[in-house]
Amino acid sequence: MPDLRARLFAPARDPSWGAAAALFAALLISFVAMAATGRDAVAGFGHLLSGGFGGPGPLGETALKTSILILTGLSVAVALMVGLFNIGAEGQLLWGALAAAMVGRLDVPGVLLLSLLGAALAGGAWGLIAGWLKVQRGVHEVISTILLNWIAIHLIQGWLVPGPLAAAASGAQISVAGTEAIQRAAWLPRLWPGTRLDLGFPLAISIAVAVWFLIARTRRGFEWRAVGAGHDAALAAGIPAGRRVCEGMALSGALAGIGGALLILGTEHRYPGVFRPGYGFDGIAVALVGSGSAWRQHSGNRSGHGDARTSY
Repeated sequence: MPDLRARLFAPARDPSWGAAAALFAALLISFVAMAATGRDAVAGFGHLLSGGFGGPGPLGETALKTSILILTGLSVAVALMVGLFNIGAEGQLLWGALAAAMVGRLDVPGVLLLSLLGAALAGGAWGLIAGWLKVQRGVHEVISTILLNWIAIHLIQGWLVPGPLAAAASGAQISVAGTEAIQRAAWLPRLWPGTRLDLGFPLAISIAVAVWFLIARTRRGFEWRAVGAGHDAALAAGIPAGRRVCEGMALSGALAGIGGALLILGTEHRYPGVFRPGYGFDGIAVALVGSGSAWRQHSGNRSGHGDARTSY
């Protein structure tokens, strides 16, 4: 019996199979729960599939949500790679969204690119705070990122957006909830007429490939993984572990910030008065299903991030 238990709960040889098994188990449990409550589980799953893949419109919505989840999932995965658990992607996403909304109002050449860069900088700066607190003050990143989430929510949605950054009243003295609309040049181009599929989807895929290359094929990526696998060993090898932790958290926040920019530049076109997307929290599940890694590795440590769960 102990041998069977060890085999059942051992890490999967190929993380892709583990992710597929987790997805199948979730769908099976949902199917059984629906059937047990007297609902038509078959019809329910039919609506689920048609809502996600049943035509151009649903496909566009699926791609739209997928692009943001790719970025927030990568945000959590990059932090795991350096040995930290980033639960603050939601706050980093909100700062990125606000930065995109502010930069997107400027009537300057290249405003779309500038908006994306502004979102990355804003999210990265918010992520860097948690990294700095970890390195300099020993504050556990789970505590700091949770608190930073609520600080971001109350600062942005409780003060900045309804206060100093609110849209001016129209001629009829009717206020518009949220910030001023961004320039049309800052909108993400639509790729499929009649749908909301925009440039954000290929952009997210491209960023994922770039992150994979950075982690798996560069010296800096190797040092990040070394710090995640063993902080003390990395220090002994001459790697500035504290600096690498801060860099990893900054990149983590930048990825979540770009995810927020995709929402503003692609669909909202302003920072709305009520904006609680939740993609930052969903990204935690995405990263864990993906084994906390931006790439697959089929030799040695197959999870791709070493013992990133070891203590700092």
